[in-house]
Amino acid sequence: MTDYRLLAQQIRALAEDEPNYIPVLSNASALLYESMDDINWAGFYLMNKGSLMLGPFQGKVACIRIKVGKGVCGTAVAEDATQLVRNVHEFPGHIACDSASNSEIVVPIHVGGRIVGVLDIDSPSLGRFSESDKQGLELFVKTLEEVTDF
Repeated sequence: MTDYRLLAQQIRALAEDEPNYIPVLSNASALLYESMDDINWAGFYLMNKGSLMLGPFQGKVACIRIKVGKGVCGTAVAEDATQLVRNVHEFPGHIACDSASNSEIVVPIHVGGRIVGVLDIDSPSLGRFSESDKQGLELFVKTLEEVTDF
């Protein structure tokens, strides 16, 4: 079981020396990728020119740009809500950047009341993410929002 409180403490400590979003999100994606079991992608998409653009990540190559409202990431932005998807193949409009992914969780990132990006994590297993993962990753993102200069 992933200790999300510990991960939040670790990212807070990593951001102390340099709060710029590039190194913080780079370390955050590495931290999640190395700490979570049964995932094949962990990273960020950042708002840029009205759509989501690929940011720091760990895993296989990924889609570069995602329109708001499209796929799981774009839906998270459009609805301003965490998306916990047990089977991506049943998600309307799912974008298959990696055909090995079967479940996904996406958490919006806010600064000053606006969405600046999303945390996106994929797994090759169906139903990989639970309600406790959702709560833990929302805590992790809240910490990112507090310690990162976007």
